[in-house]
Order: sequence, then structure tokens, then C-alpha cells
Amino acid sequence: MTLLLITYQDVAVPVTILLLGAITWLLFEFHAMKALFKERLGLNNETIKLRLQAYERLTLFAERAAFKNLVSRTPYSDISILELQLTLIQTLRSEYEYNTSQQIYVSAEMWKAIGNLKDQNVYIINQVAATLPSQGPAIDLSKRLLEYASINPQAELSSLVLDALQIEAKKIL
Repeated sequence: MTLLLITYQDVAVPVTILLLGAITWLLFEFHAMKALFKERLGLNNETIKLRLQAYERLTLFAERAAFKNLVSRTPYSDISILELQLTLIQTLRSEYEYNTSQQIYVSAEMWKAIGNLKDQNVYIINQVAATLPSQGPAIDLSKRLLEYASINPQAELSSLVLDALQIEAKKIL
């Protein structure tokens, strides 16, 4: 009877090659599954770019909707409070409407926050303007809006919306 002796050295090299081959195959399969998953979810590079651009545009809207920026961009010399009130509201609505197409790239909650920002700022502008004589100088309204924003920083949604936009954008990356 002959004994067949197999040594560790005889088996080690083929087993190592087999294990490396299996690991390589698994890595390729994992990469292919990951690519397929991203494709099915629509997470290709073009989609990611479009979504990030939407977050950039909505960030710009939120910045521009902040009272300090809105008031500073709007000329108010030689006009009445009523005229400034209408101009500020029209500016907010126009910028919101300009960005409505971006809602398809952000979550429903985020788009609702953008709408709430516009609506709340319109409401505040109307409420502050109602405390002043409509034919008074527009500078009075601009001062009151800036005072309101500085006294009530929580009441201005811009900073909250900006934080939420940043959080959602980071999820994409």
C-alpha cells in the first residue's frame, strides 16, 4: 500500500490562486451590481449634476429671498411704501416662478420649504407694510423689514431653508 503524501506547499499555491480568482470575480460582480443599481435609481453622473444644479439655484433663491438681500437689491428712492411693497412681492414671486422647474430634482419636502419661504416673506412684507402709511417713503418699509429680520432671526426662514438645502445636497454626494 502506498501512501499518497500531499504537502502544504503542493496545495498552497493552487488554493491561493483560486481564492484570489474568487475575490476578483466577486469584486467585479459587486461593481456591476452597484452600477446597475445606480442606473435603475437614475443616479448617473448627468442626473447628479442636474440635481446639484437645482440645489445651487434654490440656494441662490433662498439667499436672495432673505430680507437683507431682498431689500438691498431693490431700489427704493422716490417711491412709496406701497410701491416698494408691491415690488418686493413681485420680485419674490418672479424668482420663485423662475425656479419652479427645479422641483423635479429635489424632495417634495424641500420644494414645500421653498414655497413656504416665499409665502412667509410675502406675508411678513404685507404685515409690516400694513403698519405704515401706504404713501409714506419706501425707506421706512425697508428699515422696518431689516429691523424685523434682525430682531426675529428665527422668523426668517431663509437660514433654515439654506441649512436644509445643504443637508440634502450632501446626501447626493
